[in-house]
Amino acid sequence: MDRYNWQSVPVEQMNPQVTRQVIHTPQMTISRLRLAKGAVVPEHRHPNEQVCMVQSGALVFRIDGEEYELRAGGVLRVPPDLPHSVVVLEDCEATDLFSPAREDWIRGDDAYLRQGSVTR
Repeated sequence: MDRYNWQSVPVEQMNPQVTRQVIHTPQMTISRLRLAKGAVVPEHRHPNEQVCMVQSGALVFRIDGEEYELRAGGVLRVPPDLPHSVVVLEDCEATDLFSPAREDWIRGDDAYLRQGSVTR
């Protein structure tokens, strides 16, 4: 068994509008994101199933030509390999679960998040 406390997990400044904390387990990745209003996560895809849970604020996922707005309490599942992007409508805190673990993040291949966000 492993125990974690978000207050002990390092905060990474991904770009001027996005910070991330990450916990990797053998089977999944858990990330806590803080995103400023106007931030954009560019379209990307990954082989992991993703579940996004919004704790505060609001954002919009763009998936396959459709938009899905999430506000506090909202949860969205993104199937593996489905291209998606995110636009942040209000300062937002979200927790994302990925299964299996994000091998790309583990090896540092997360440039799409490190690019400067653009304001919509």
